[in-house]
This record gives sequence, structure tokens and C-alpha cells, in this order.
Amino acid sequence: MSTAAHQKVTANHLRRNAFLYVRQSTVRQVLENTESTQRQYALRQRAVGLGWSHDRIVVIDSDLGLSGASAVDREGFQKLVAEVGLGRAGIVLGLEVSRLARNSTDWHRLLEICALTDTLILDEDGIYDPSHFNDRLLLGLKGTMSEAELYVLKGRLRGGILSKARRGELRCRLPVGFIHDALGRAMIDPDKQVQESVHLLFQTFARTGSASATVKYFRKQHLLFPTRIASGPRKGQLSWLPLSLSRAARALHNPWYAGAYVYGRSRWRKQPDGHVRHEYLPKEEWHTIIRDAHPGYISWEEHERIEKLMKESAKALGWERRQCPPREGSALLQGRAVCGVCGSRMHIHYNNRHDGQLLPTYVCAGRGRALGDPVCQSILGNEIDAAVGKLLVEAVTPMALDMALAVQQEITSRLDVADRLRYRQVERAQYEADQAQHRYMQVDAANRLVADTLEADWNAKLRNLGAAQEEYQRRRAADRLIVDETERQRILSLTTDFPTVWHDPNTPQQERKRMLGLLIEDVTLTKQRQITVAVRYRGGATTMLTLPRPLTAQQLRATHDDVRKQIDALLDEYTDAQVANTLNELGLRTGAGDAFATTSIQWVRRSHKIKSLKERLLDAGWLTGKQVAIRLGIQRSTLGRWRMKNHIKARICNDSGEWLYWPPDEISTPDVSDAAGGKDNPIVRGAV
Repeated sequence: MSTAAHQKVTANHLRRNAFLYVRQSTVRQVLENTESTQRQYALRQRAVGLGWSHDRIVVIDSDLGLSGASAVDREGFQKLVAEVGLGRAGIVLGLEVSRLARNSTDWHRLLEICALTDTLILDEDGIYDPSHFNDRLLLGLKGTMSEAELYVLKGRLRGGILSKARRGELRCRLPVGFIHDALGRAMIDPDKQVQESVHLLFQTFARTGSASATVKYFRKQHLLFPTRIASGPRKGQLSWLPLSLSRAARALHNPWYAGAYVYGRSRWRKQPDGHVRHEYLPKEEWHTIIRDAHPGYISWEEHERIEKLMKESAKALGWERRQCPPREGSALLQGRAVCGVCGSRMHIHYNNRHDGQLLPTYVCAGRGRALGDPVCQSILGNEIDAAVGKLLVEAVTPMALDMALAVQQEITSRLDVADRLRYRQVERAQYEADQAQHRYMQVDAANRLVADTLEADWNAKLRNLGAAQEEYQRRRAADRLIVDETERQRILSLTTDFPTVWHDPNTPQQERKRMLGLLIEDVTLTKQRQITVAVRYRGGATTMLTLPRPLTAQQLRATHDDVRKQIDALLDEYTDAQVANTLNELGLRTGAGDAFATTSIQWVRRSHKIKSLKERLLDAGWLTGKQVAIRLGIQRSTLGRWRMKNHIKARICNDSGEWLYWPPDEISTPDVSDAAGGKDNPIVRGAV
């Protein structure tokens, strides 16, 4: 070890631990490239030679088999950075820069922390002190070259893959229903059950025109759909599962089923938080499309027709339904109703009434969209819309608006702190760009091997600086929404204008929805014994409403209580038909809005246990013709003649013409010659 290297190691460094970081990029390298791993572990002897004892050397090898392109998934590297930041490390040992990081961001962050905590860095070439400019410059250059090396390697591999895909020879993972033959070409799976299941999927969609209806059909028929296991010990094996909406949609969208070879339908994009997101690309951005490359289940024309139908159906589901413009329907909470059970967006059904009025119903399919289960909950929306509209009108008051403006000003003042922190990011990007420029200016222009790399690094830093400045200006413009006095007065004037516009019958429902969207973010509905309506305003404030459960269809069609009471009173003197005529003359209607008929009165009586005219007369002591004839010992025909001559009190009790008679003990004396058996009949004389 050189004298210069020993001079960098001080007693302060030796009092702290030496951290040896060991990493290989893949598990295959760990198993096959054992020499590289042994060389990394051998660096412990270098630390011993510099003065560290064996018990002060900490080996971090938990990242074996992980790529150095990012520090997000490397727990060992994160532990190393934490130990350095806490000042516990005197030196960090690594075989080369690429072992520690192949990402400039991670590498320079480690350099900054090492410089702050006076931590040395050792590789196979020597010892570096990041707090010294020359050492830091050299380490930064090594990190840049390490990242560029990884980029070049990836570019070579990617170029070969794209070239092979362009010819249609790249072996891709096939969708279920296809397998590779001995030559690597795609062919239809010889399994007849798989073939029939895929054919049935497309046939059912062609018949129903809906992916959801296709899933429900499979569920109703208790049919399973095949899938190939993608990973694990059973990789490649066939598995049968219930058909879900996502799997059905992927199959219907997949052009491989139309016999086309396709590559580049999707890509992985790294997010600012370090996570990777998978996103699908539009057809115009696909890398390769080769039609009729292999046998298919449907034609290309059929595939395009399915794509068109799926695109039209998607406008009524998912996130697009929220972002679609307000429509002319009467449902006020279009796109803003959220299910309080599962959290899904609720869609709208309209029911037609006899009077032509459309009644909105908020329906949440829940898991039903994915697996064909019953709907999560369904709530009639007219009462909810009225309550939310009333709440909205009451919310636009001078005090509420004044408080909202005060909160806005308070938020604006607090944003100054966040603005300063965001500007620090711009300053850091400016510093890195200046550093890259300085490094480029110091290098010999004739040394193109180094100058080209430094120039590329400078350009990258300038692009990062431009992006940071643009993001800062965009966020600053969004945060600095200043409300001047003129704007304040205009907003306060809404307290008188808003209710007038809202209640104006000439205001289109679309405009009401737009006004509601300016103040309300969403409304969560939960149906239990009562309807709970949770209104969330823009800004985070919430309001809870409790409404009675909507009436059922039978309750909506039920006759009004006042009309039932009137029917009950009329039945004291009139038959069902006479009561119906009387109600119609008064202009009254049934719960369904129809005119009264005899059957309507009978339905009301039976459903509410109201006694008929006959039952009331019998309860009052009136007798039937049979009962009177038995009591008097006469024929029914004789009783009829007495009734026509008013010798006995009688009245009709129903619409069938049935007569009831007052008890015979109180009837007037008839002409006995009219009685059966003549005037010597002893029964008649005794009765009279």
C-alpha cells in the first residue's frame, strides 16, 4: 500500500468500522462467476493492511443477486448509506464503483454523505477521500462511466431483441390457447378443451356484445377458463379458474388471437418514487405488427370490430366515467357517487314511470363486474339528489364563502414554505449542471474518450435543470391562486345568484352538474336501515346526511293515506263500484296514477284489511235472504215479493246485486194473502 494511501487513513478513521460491500448483479453470476465474489471478499485483507482489525470489518453481502441500477430494492446498500450517515463508517470498500452503484444519483448521494462524515472509499485502484476535490472528481467520473457501461450493455441487448422481433422471430410468452412448436413458431393449443373455451369466449362476446355479459354467462354456466402459470415451480402448467372481467378483457383485446405477431404493446416506466409502472401503448406506438403470422381463433376484421365495441363500452365504466362531461340525464351525482361498501364508483340506471318521468338509481356492481356476482347496492336517487342540491344551496352562504376565502389566503401563506423547498431542488439541479460544465471545461478537448462522456453528462444535467425549472414554475403557478378584492366581491355575490340559478326550471341539468362539480369532490352512499350520504367538498371538508330508505316499488304505487281514509268512510254507505265512481268524480287517482276501478277498491280493501259494505251491514245486524226465509218459514220468492212491496226493509250490499234484510222481528205486517200457504197458514200468522 502506498504512503499516500496510508496518509489518508487517520486514527479517526480507524476508530470506526470498515464496511465491505459485496454484490453480484444476478443469481446466475453468484453461482457461476465465483472468482469475482472471491475477489470482493479478499478486500478484507486490504482493510487489515490499512490498520483495521478483523472484528472491526463489517461485510454487507445481502444484495448478492441484485442489480445495481437502483437502490430502492437493495436493503444492503441502504444499510450501508445509513451507517455512513450515522458516522459509524471509517472506510467503505468495494471492488469497483459498479459494485456499489450503477446509478449516478445513488453514487453521488453516497459521495456527498461520505464527504460530510469524513468517510474514505477504497476500490481496487486505491483509496479516495470524497471531501477532496480531485478524489471526488475522479470518483464522479468513475460513477458516470459505470452508468454509461450499463446503458451500453442494455442498448446492445435491446437492439438484438428488437431486430429479432422485427422479423417476427423473437419468442414471446403466448396467450392461453397457443403453444410453441418444435421450431419456436406459434400454433393453436392441441388441447380441445382449451380451444373450445377460447372459441366460446369470442362466440359469447359476439352474441352479447359485452365483456361483462360474457363473464356472467361463464359464471351462470359454471364454466372455467384456462390460464398458464407464469412463474414458480408449476411454471407453464395449465390451470383452470373462474373467468374474471380483467382476463376476459385482456383476451378480447389481444391481437394474437387474430393470428397477428405483435411486440411492444406495453412498456415499464419508472416513477419518481422509484417504483415501476406497467402501461399499455396505443396501437400506433407498437413496435411490430405482422398480420397472418400464425393460425388464429378470429379474423383481423373481427378483432377490429371487438376493439371498437370495447372502446365504446369503456366510456360507461371505470375512470373514464368520472372524467366524461356532464350529460343531460336527471341524475345529479353523475360520476361522483361512490359506494360506501366497496369504494367503487357507482353508475346510473334510469326507470320509466307512467307519467314519463325518469327516476335515477345509483347502482354499484362491486365484484359483480369482475366475477359476475350480484350488485353491491342499489339506491333510488331522486331523494338523494334533492338533499344534496339543498345542501349545496345552503352551503353557498356569505359566511361559508368568506371562511373559504380566509382558508385560501392561509393556504397561500403556508405554500411559501413548500415553495422554498421546491426551489432548493432547482438550485441543486443548477449546481449539478455547473459541476458538469466545470468538469467538461477542464478536460482536454482532444481526448474525445473522456470529453464525449463529460459532454453527455453535462447535457443530461442541463435537461434535468430545465425539467426542474419547468416543474417548479408549474407548481408555483398552481399554488399562487391570488384572490383580489374584485374577485372576492364577485364570489360573495354568488350567495344571491346561486340559489336563483339553481332553482330556475330553465337551468339545464347539465349546468347544475357543472356547478355541483365546482364545490363537491364526491358523495359516498351507504344503504342500511337508513341512507347515509357523506359529501366531500373540494378541499377535504365533509358533511354527513341521513335519509330514510327509499320506498319500494309497491310502496310507491300504494294509495295515499288520505284517499284510503276516504274509501273507508264511503264504504259505510256504498259498494266498491260506487266508491270508485265517487273518487273519480272527485279527481282522485291511485298510487300508480290511474283512475279508480272496482278492482282497485278491492285491492285497497284486501291489502289494508278494510271491511266491505256487506261485512259492515252484517256486523250491524242485517241478515241475508236465506237467514230471513228460515226465520219466517217462507220461500225466497215470497221474500222477494215482500221486498218489492216494501213490506220488509232491504238494501243491496255489493256490486253483484245481493240483498240484505233488516231482522224480521221489526218488519211491518204484510198482506197475509201473499204469504205462501194462504191466510190460514199458522206459521205466517204467528210470525206476523
